Amino acid sequence: MIDAVPVRDASAGPADASLAELTARRRGRLRRYLLANPRVMDVLVVLCYLVLVTPTAVESIMHGDWPVAVLLAAAAPVLLFRRAYPVQVAVAVGALELAVTFLHPWGSNVSAGLWFSLYAVAVVRTRRFALAALALTTAPLLLLYFLLAVGPLDGRLPDMAVRTPENFQLLTSIAAGIGITLSNVIATGIGISVRQRREHEHEIAAWAARAQQLGSVTERNRIAREMHDVVAHSLTVMISLSDGAAVVVKKDPARAAGVMAELSRTGRTALADMRRVLGVLREDAATGHAPREPLVSGGSLATLLEGFRTAGLPLHYTHTGPSLPGDAAFQLTVYRIVQESLTNVLRYGRALSRVDVSIVRNGSRVSIEVVDDGRGKVDSGSAGAAAQADSLDTVGTGHGIAGMRERARIYAGTVHAGRTGERGWRVHAELNCNGENATDTGGNNARQRTGTRPAGG
Repeated sequence: MIDAVPVRDASAGPADASLAELTARRRGRLRRYLLANPRVMDVLVVLCYLVLVTPTAVESIMHGDWPVAVLLAAAAPVLLFRRAYPVQVAVAVGALELAVTFLHPWGSNVSAGLWFSLYAVAVVRTRRFALAALALTTAPLLLLYFLLAVGPLDGRLPDMAVRTPENFQLLTSIAAGIGITLSNVIATGIGISVRQRREHEHEIAAWAARAQQLGSVTERNRIAREMHDVVAHSLTVMISLSDGAAVVVKKDPARAAGVMAELSRTGRTALADMRRVLGVLREDAATGHAPREPLVSGGSLATLLEGFRTAGLPLHYTHTGPSLPGDAAFQLTVYRIVQESLTNVLRYGRALSRVDVSIVRNGSRVSIEVVDDGRGKVDSGSAGAAAQADSLDTVGTGHGIAGMRERARIYAGTVHAGRTGERGWRVHAELNCNGENATDTGGNNARQRTGTRPAGG
């Protein structure tokens, strides 16, 4: 029998939350709303800017400096375009802030417009570009305050009601320069951090998409491999049984009836296996009638060998060492390798007198070997198969040995297939069961089982 595709390996169902949904939940309701409505966010930025510069605008109006208020107001509509034109907005706002600072250097929240524009540049441009924009927009303001402190622009402090120290203008200029620099650096740093977080989210989303695609491809390959095993094995056995029944039906009707019964059982088993494999593709498979649990066991391997004997193979089977591990997936791998090897023998072997199947377990290593002495045996994946095979070959897909190697690689194993001389074909597989159940699960440290039956029995 055959197991279905493990549920844990299947792609995510509709009930699973996507990466975008998880990210949206983490952001919160307000952030989700603002991301969905960017114009609302732009308006909030402008309002925040107006709140920050209102004290400076009111103070300048009270002293009759109307140009300062006009320049501050002019920066507000410019900030509405920071999302579409971040660099141009940063240049325009930088020029307006420089003019405002020159006319009214001691206003509160000087360079507030630069905070939002530098943030916008850092979000959409590279880190190097953002740092360059930070330097180019901050340097003119620092130069202006330097000239205020030591150059020809001194004496610009407003009249104070209290007595100030002699170097108050120098200290104020230094403090203003440091404050502007730090605030611009913080705004740029926040923008860079947001950009990096978004890039990280995009990378995770791309990785998730690639992983989902890879999982889908792997799932299709797994189902294709299972379907190949079901169809190739079952149809090969069924064709052999039907040909044998046609030959013996006149001479030995009772024996023909037994062969036909075996033919029916093989067909029903193949149909059940196909339903089990295809059942996992249905969304309602969990509530359907196609079982998903692994069904491969020692008894299933014995049934497999018995079916090949009935189909006409002179089969001899030996098992040396402890029993196979209890892992159903590992047992399925052994089952499939034996099944594929014997199917190829039945399909391509001619003039067979003996087929030996041996399974040897030594610690965590399991060796599987299938050897026959027939002639005309060809690799099912080679171009010569079609020329040397008869009607049985029409059910082959040419991927049997490749499928065995894929299964063996899961357990760090290898599969070698080739001629043993002028006559015969040999398949040898080595698997590593990772030391699981290293002791005999049946209680015996080593044992050997043999079984033979005449061909066609």
